[in-house]
Amino acid sequence: MWKFVSSGSSGSHPWLRSLNDNAGRQTWEYVETATPKEKADIEILQNGFTHFRHQQRHSADELLRIQSASKRRATISPPKVAQGKQPTDAQCNESVRSAMYFYETLQQDDGHWPGDYGGPMFLMPGLIITLYVTGCLDTVLSIHHKHEMTRYLHNHQNKDGGFGLHIEGPSTMFGTVLSYVSLRLLGSGPEDAVVEHARAWIHKGGGATYITSWGKFWLAVLGVYSWDGMNPTPPEMWLLPCASWTGIGLAHPGRYWCHCRMVYLPMSYVYGKRGTCKETPLTAAIRGELYPQSYSSIDWNAARNQCAKEDLYYPHPKVQDALWWSLYQAEGLLKGSWLRKKALAECMKLIHYEDENTRYVCIGPVNKAINMLCCWLEDPESEAFKRHIPRVYDFLWVAEDGMKMQGYNGSQLWDTSFAVQAITAAGLAHEFGDCLRKAHSYLDVSQVREDCPGDLTRWYRHISKGAWPFSTRDHGWPISDCSADGLKAALALAELDDKLVGPAIPDERIYDCVNVILSLQNADGGWSTYESTRSYPILEMINPSETFGDILIDYSYVELSSTCIAALAKFGKKYPGHRTEEISTSKTRGRKYILSMQRPDGSWYGNWGVCFTYAAWFGCDALAVFQETVENSTAQSKACDFLVSKQCKDGGWAESYLSSQTKEYHQLPEETSHVVNTAWALLALLAAGYHKKDRRPLDGAARCLMNSQLSSGDWPQQHISGVFNRNCMITYANYRNIFPIWALGKYRALVLGNANGQAH
Repeated sequence: MWKFVSSGSSGSHPWLRSLNDNAGRQTWEYVETATPKEKADIEILQNGFTHFRHQQRHSADELLRIQSASKRRATISPPKVAQGKQPTDAQCNESVRSAMYFYETLQQDDGHWPGDYGGPMFLMPGLIITLYVTGCLDTVLSIHHKHEMTRYLHNHQNKDGGFGLHIEGPSTMFGTVLSYVSLRLLGSGPEDAVVEHARAWIHKGGGATYITSWGKFWLAVLGVYSWDGMNPTPPEMWLLPCASWTGIGLAHPGRYWCHCRMVYLPMSYVYGKRGTCKETPLTAAIRGELYPQSYSSIDWNAARNQCAKEDLYYPHPKVQDALWWSLYQAEGLLKGSWLRKKALAECMKLIHYEDENTRYVCIGPVNKAINMLCCWLEDPESEAFKRHIPRVYDFLWVAEDGMKMQGYNGSQLWDTSFAVQAITAAGLAHEFGDCLRKAHSYLDVSQVREDCPGDLTRWYRHISKGAWPFSTRDHGWPISDCSADGLKAALALAELDDKLVGPAIPDERIYDCVNVILSLQNADGGWSTYESTRSYPILEMINPSETFGDILIDYSYVELSSTCIAALAKFGKKYPGHRTEEISTSKTRGRKYILSMQRPDGSWYGNWGVCFTYAAWFGCDALAVFQETVENSTAQSKACDFLVSKQCKDGGWAESYLSSQTKEYHQLPEETSHVVNTAWALLALLAAGYHKKDRRPLDGAARCLMNSQLSSGDWPQQHISGVFNRNCMITYANYRNIFPIWALGKYRALVLGNANGQAH
C-alpha cells in the first residue's frame, strides 16, 4: 500500500538539499506492510472511484484520510438543521467542533496540512517523457508507480475516448495525445482497450499534428514529431536587451510572468539544441500510431499552426503568425551558429540559477521536467541532473483515483495560513491550541529569510526576504497573497498567549514581509502574483500557448489585492507607527483598484478560484477594511445582490468551472450546492454586513453547509474549485474543510452573536 511521508529526512537521499530539514515536503512511499483489512479498504475505495468515475470525476483524497484516522482524539456527531429553520448557536458550535476534530487529524507533525493539488492532465506526461528520454524511467518509477499512474489515466479517460486539459474537462488533443503517449511509455500495448479508444479519438481529430504548441514540444523531444513542425522558441531571445528604454526590452522574456518565463526558458534551450530522444522500437511504434497518414507524408510547415478546435482557447493573432514565419525562416541561419551557442550558454546559467534557488524543486511541474531534461542534455553525469531526481517525488500524489503529478510541490503554506485564520475566526483557539502551535511552527520555518543571491536584476528576480511561499521554504518563490495570508495568520497567532501557540514571529521579520507586500503593488493600485507587472497587456499578442489565457505578464488580481489590503490593515493596527503613511496610501490605491474591477452587475471575476463566488468574498472583504457595508456602500450592496440572485433553493451556491472559461456565471447542472462555493458566498455576505439587512440568505447558507457535513465531520469532495490562466482547473483538497469551518465560525460570531467567535 502507499504511505504518505511528511518532511522526509534530508539524510535519506545524498542529492537532496533543504533549508529547514524538508519542512512541508510531501512524498508517497510504497510499503509491503499493509494488513489484509487495509488492503481491502483501499481496494474498495479504488473500485468505487472507478465505477462512478464519470459521475464523480474528482477523487476525495481518501488514502490520506485512511492513514490519518488513527490520530483522531474525539468524535462529535455533526447536527442537522430542519429545512426552513434557523441554525442555533449550539448546532453551529457542534458543527465546527466536529469539523475540527476531523480536520486536525490531517495535520502533520511539522504543522502543515497536506492535500491533493492535482487536476491538470498535461503535467505528468512531461515528466514521463523526460524520464524516458534520460534513460531513468525504470529507476525513478517503480512498478508500483507505473501501476498507479496507469490507474489514474484509465480513470480519467472520457467516455468518447479522449482526455481533457483537466480531470473534469471535455476531451482535447493536448490531453489525449500526451495521455496516450504516457500510457505507451508506462507499458500499455497498442491493443489495450483504453489506448485503442484514445487512438481512435486522435485519428478522428486529424492526428497529433493538431496538438497545441506545448504538446508539439514534448512530442518532438520524444522523437515522434518533427522540430520543423514547431513554431520557433529561439534561445537568442534571452540575449536581447531588457532595458525598457530600448523598446524591444519590453518584450524581453525577463519581463514575462514568471511561470511563463520559467517554462519558455528551458523550452528554448531544448529547442535550440534540438534535444531529442534516441530512437527506440517503442518510439518508432508510437510515431506510427499518432497520425492517420504516414509520418513521411506530413507537411510540417503546415503543422506548425494546426490546432484542434477543442484546444483553441486563445487563437493566434495574425501578427503572431507573421512573427513565427519570420523566425522559422531565420532558424536555418541560427542553428549551430556562434550566436546560438552563446544563447544556449546564457539559458543554462539561468536554468541553474532557478534550480539552485529552489533546491531543485523549481517553480512548477512543467519547468521542473524541462529543467531536468536540460541538465541531462548538458551533461548526463552532472550533479545538477542527479539533484533533480529526488525532487521528482515532491510532485507526485496518490489518491483513490491513482497517482498524479501536482500543479506545484503542494499548497502547504497556503492551506496552513487559511486553516489558522479559520480556526481563530471560529473561536476554537483554546480547544485546538496544539493544532495552532504546530501550524505556527510551520509558518515560522517556512518564511523566506533571504533574497536570492547576486544581482536580482541580472536574474530577473524580485526581492523575497520576508515573504511566504505557496508551499515550502525550499521552493522559496515569493507570492503576494501567500505573504499576506502568512502575515495575517502570524498576526492572528500573535494575539494569543504564546504559552498556547508558541512565541510570535519577531517584529523584524514581520516588517520584512510588509516590505515585500508593498513592493509588489502595481501602478493600477492592484497586486500581481510573484513580481510587479513588468510590461504591457499588448504583449499578450505573442502568447503562443493556444490553450491558456493571459500568461505573458503578471497582471493585478482582485483576490491578491484584497488579501494584501487586509494584511496591511491588520498589520497597521498592531504596528501603527511603522510606515504609516505609505501603508495608508497603499490601501487607498488598492481600494480604487478593487472598485475599478467590479462589474456593473456587482460581481468580480475570480482568477484563481471558481469563480464569481470566490472573487465576491475577496471583493467584499477588501471593502470591509474601509468599514464599507451594505448600509453605506453601493458597491457592497450590488455585490450582495448579485450573490443572493445566484443562491440555490437549498440555501447554497453551485458555481461551475465554466464561469472561469467564459467569464460569465454558470450554474452546476446538479441540484446539490457546492460546499466551497457556499462557504465563499457566506463569507462575502458576512464581510458586507448583509445579515444586518436580511439574515435569511445567510441562515440558508449555514444550514446548507451543516446539512452537507458528513458524519465524520468531513465534507464531501465535489466539483473542482481551483483555476489558473482562465482555462485550466486545479484541485484544492483542503478547501472543503477550511472554508466551511471559517464561514460557520464567522456566522456564529456575527449572526448568532457568540462572543467567543472572532471576526477575522
